Amino acid sequence: MSPAFLAVVAVILCILFRLLNVNSQPQIPQMFCRDGQFMECFNKIAPMLREPYIPTRLWGFSGHIQTIIHSIIGRVKCPWPLGERVYLALTDGSTLTYDLYQPLINGVEGRHVMTHRSHSKTKHFDLFPDDITVAICPGIGNSSESVYIRTFVHYAQCHGYRCAVLNHIGVLDSVQVTSGRIFTYGHTDDYSAMINHLLKKYPTTNIVSVGFSLGGNLISKYLGEAPRPKNIIGGVSICQGYNAVVATQWLLKWQNFHRFYLYVLTENVKSIILKHRHVLLADDIKQRYQLNERDISAAATLPELDEAYTRRVHNFKTLKDLYSWSSSLNYLANIKRPMVFVNARDDPLVPDTLLNPIREFTNSHNQSLYIELANGGHLGFYEGGLIYPNPVTWLDRALVSLIGGIVMSHNDLLVAKGSLTTTVI
Repeated sequence: MSPAFLAVVAVILCILFRLLNVNSQPQIPQMFCRDGQFMECFNKIAPMLREPYIPTRLWGFSGHIQTIIHSIIGRVKCPWPLGERVYLALTDGSTLTYDLYQPLINGVEGRHVMTHRSHSKTKHFDLFPDDITVAICPGIGNSSESVYIRTFVHYAQCHGYRCAVLNHIGVLDSVQVTSGRIFTYGHTDDYSAMINHLLKKYPTTNIVSVGFSLGGNLISKYLGEAPRPKNIIGGVSICQGYNAVVATQWLLKWQNFHRFYLYVLTENVKSIILKHRHVLLADDIKQRYQLNERDISAAATLPELDEAYTRRVHNFKTLKDLYSWSSSLNYLANIKRPMVFVNARDDPLVPDTLLNPIREFTNSHNQSLYIELANGGHLGFYEGGLIYPNPVTWLDRALVSLIGGIVMSHNDLLVAKGSLTTTVI
């Protein structure tokens, strides 16, 4: 081999090693929490949070690779949980669906036995895991059929949780759009409708809200918009960006491939609109909202698409108004439930500057915890192995533990109020 060829190979290998960050070392997640009592619940039930997160060795230290593999493959050895699809007719004419999955076990070894005190009578009952319903809001353009959602649902079922997954309007091919809109970044009425219907079916259940990416923004905004049902005992948000105004400005830049990811997101949303064009772009709808189908089809970025479609359909004067209304950051201070937020610093869709507000928020508000990982990308968090990762990701394991921590915190509060006592058998 010629020296020139060897030099080229060496340069390519150096670039690959640099892109893959293979010299990086696993790091312990960083915690932001001022509430010591709240943090102690997670220390007890989630010791993994005090251990290094170990990404897949060859490519897991690259946020780009984690994000791309997540978007293309999702999860390895993904199960297909069996559930029932619930259809809801909303007041605006929309057809909303969510999928409901029952727990796969009736109890767990070493379960808590709780005693409820009501006046002079004492009532004993078991706290089975299916007393908890995990209400899941997927990411943009995702549904109960998305691979990462299916994997988490199955894992949560195996730990005794009932799961309900919102299907964003317009995403499912099998469900037709019946009004002039699809989902959007800050529209929480759909999630609220699912919660209300769940409470009619299971009026005594406790609910933990879980949101991924866009879904994390939605559940945070939902909990901060208005007083919510007391059955909701907390929420977990994963990989959201908190501020749509700033996030959009960053994604319009070319560095770190931001513009590439924005293009993918734009095409995803655009394809949903055009898939249902016979309803969303019917003549009466186009006339009512002054829509131009050519502008929608030609949109190359989300701001262009939102200017041509989303802003008009949802009656906002400017894009800034739409993005500000959609941003959970403007509602966090009003949340009255325990909250956990999770982000990765190498998430290419959520630049580090967007994480400063959530660090400050959790350092100044009780019953809030922010977990920041050095690696994981956007919704990736693959772990283990050299090339082939473990079937269950760090995120799946952590989420089940975080839900358990929220439940423990809720029970501790009831005990402190004297309305509940717990023993373990």
